[in-house]
Amino acid sequence: MTLAPQPPSRHSYELRTAARRLGRRRFLTGTAAAAALAFATNLPAAGAAAAAELDPARITENPFTLGVASGDPHPDSVLLWTRLAPRPYESGGGLPRSRVTLRWELAHDERFSRIARRGSVTAHPEFNHTARAEVPGLDSDRAYFYRFTTGRWTSPVGRTRTAPAPGARISELRLAAVSCQAYHDGYYTAYGHLAEEDLDVVLHLGDYLYEYAVTATGGARAYTDRKLPAHYNRETVTLEDYRLRYALYKSDPDLLAAHAAHPFVVTWDDHETENNYAGDTPENDVPPDEFLLRRASAYRAYWENQPLRAPQRPTGSDMRLYRRLQYGRLAQFDILDTRQYRSDQAYGDGWQTPGPDSEDPARTLTGATQERWLIDGWRSSKATWNVLPQQVTFAQRKDRPTADFKLSMDSWDGYPASRRRVLDGWQAAGADNLLVLTGDVHVHYGFDIKKDFADPDSATLGTEIVTSSVTSGKDGADKPANWGTYMAANPHLKFYNGRRGYVAVTLGREEARADFRTVSAVTTPGAPLTTAGSFVTRAGAPGLKPV
Repeated sequence: MTLAPQPPSRHSYELRTAARRLGRRRFLTGTAAAAALAFATNLPAAGAAAAAELDPARITENPFTLGVASGDPHPDSVLLWTRLAPRPYESGGGLPRSRVTLRWELAHDERFSRIARRGSVTAHPEFNHTARAEVPGLDSDRAYFYRFTTGRWTSPVGRTRTAPAPGARISELRLAAVSCQAYHDGYYTAYGHLAEEDLDVVLHLGDYLYEYAVTATGGARAYTDRKLPAHYNRETVTLEDYRLRYALYKSDPDLLAAHAAHPFVVTWDDHETENNYAGDTPENDVPPDEFLLRRASAYRAYWENQPLRAPQRPTGSDMRLYRRLQYGRLAQFDILDTRQYRSDQAYGDGWQTPGPDSEDPARTLTGATQERWLIDGWRSSKATWNVLPQQVTFAQRKDRPTADFKLSMDSWDGYPASRRRVLDGWQAAGADNLLVLTGDVHVHYGFDIKKDFADPDSATLGTEIVTSSVTSGKDGADKPANWGTYMAANPHLKFYNGRRGYVAVTLGREEARADFRTVSAVTTPGAPLTTAGSFVTRAGAPGLKPV
């Protein structure tokens, strides 16, 4: 039943041919562009005939190798996800191009003796046999257990949780922030520990996937008991490339355990598509139309493989990923996308001296529409904590304490006018307790967000918690070589640790607590978990204080 992989050279030729037919504006708006994009990325066209249905009895190997997941909790519903892939490292996952019917069950208990809801869903080959079920009519702020079945096969059991009811005055919310999980840099040990945490939700802040090649031995994992297929040892470009890479990442047992244990709220950064891209501008000298075809493939595979709801389904090379979730009166989450709409980085992608180009008022990291949406949401917020899950470092981060400092052009430091508009909007909105959650930089940071970063005595407007990577950068160190320099250059930086791990955050009515979790190594499996630092910020009195 294995579907033979499409030759990469042919697919690459098709992408380039489609791109050459289209001008940039027509690509973005025209019907011919949509047709070419659907062709180039194997998307089902509107009104297309459905594939034949496969009798599940013909599935002779376990199809649930990539586990289950849930995401974007609402007060009355949950989103459940799985993918059928008996042989996940093969193109098509070892299934023919036929649709498959699955049954799902949601229960109050892990033994499924008290069923809350049940139904069926179809896994279509056009969506790489991924399937999702949006389950309505549920009780708020409640844990549920779920599973899928098809034929004689039953998936692992997942646990999820609905959000509190609108206006509910809950006393506590427990979450974790994670990011940056380069498979080739090490084992997902941190996820094994995270799966054991008592959490309401996990926020993934980007770089779930890396586009870089993975060797037959799994890079730093240095496998001796297995050999990965040769198609992983190349950069992801086509839809098939991205789909296969997700299969590799999602087959990791610790990541499987984390998804089964907690609902995830996800947003991307750059590596899910390509390093340091900005809007429709690629990292390298590739025509924009060709890059948008690649972006369409990456966005499609991202949606297929994440527990996202229907409004996030992409249209061609566009995907509305920014969105808002409410957790009663305690927290509002405004999930940002700082990749799809940003201006190109000034002076290149690295650390540069700021100047007229980076400080141009017209530059934006969010795009005007998303910026307005964010500030409007703050104006109407009644939450104790306004949480901003996003990708790149928000607070100013100088590389040295002297006047010749440089800043990262890929972070908010490369878009200071955009940051200023957001902070001005925050102050004008009159909302309470800004808490920014960030990934990207492969270290733990704790920042006070200042009204004027040039003046350490200026008002503190909020708090930024930056989570380290799950694996990216390999093992790291408690005090990186630049620790002293950074602490001296940035007086609003209250914590800095360079080990791998995640951040556990507890939101209460009076304070928020951040526990920076680390593991001693990711290049060898099974490292223990340590809390490297704990800080609190009090409601109504922004600023991090050590516990």
